[in-house]
Amino acid sequence: MTKAKIAVLVSGGGTNLQALIDAERAGKIKSGEIKLVVSNSASAYALERAKKAGIESLTLTRRDCGGQEGFEKRLMDALDEREIDLIILAGFMSILSESFTAHYPKRIINIHPALIPAFCGKGYYGLKVHEAALRCGVKVTGATVHYVNEIPDGGEIILQKAVNIRPGDTPELLRRRVMEQAEWKLLPRAAELVCRRLMREKGKRI
Repeated sequence: MTKAKIAVLVSGGGTNLQALIDAERAGKIKSGEIKLVVSNSASAYALERAKKAGIESLTLTRRDCGGQEGFEKRLMDALDEREIDLIILAGFMSILSESFTAHYPKRIINIHPALIPAFCGKGYYGLKVHEAALRCGVKVTGATVHYVNEIPDGGEIILQKAVNIRPGDTPELLRRRVMEQAEWKLLPRAAELVCRRLMREKGKRI
């Protein structure tokens, strides 16, 4: 069976990347294969995870590429050279431009640690999301996988999973529970759904 080629874009520790690697090994991602990991930080531990899994990796930084435009051009070239079908943003801390996202319509997905449309958009990333949820006193949070377009966290929702907030939660405790109960489960499931769709569409074009 022909599988969709996946690239995972990362910036930090790569726990969501690891969830994807483990899901592929366990046969939960059947329709896709991780072919490339790209980091915009040379010190990202996600690169070590890619190395251990035998996955090709690249480091591209805006500084080395002369700014955002050069960075996106180098990234696009790397993805297109490898005929990547699906791009997964897994803790990737860089906003992609409209020209970049338009080049891959419904082929870029992102995991966000809240139930969109709550606590999302510009400025809501990492621990800030969980701090905001606790500050507002909501009883339920969670994670969302969505398609990526030119609006931060504004693309069509693919999957969501709720996670209860407990008395005494800190942002760090909540972040961990959202990862364990929602992010690490949702992202592989969404990857399989999108890969299956992409391969079905590709089959129709051939």
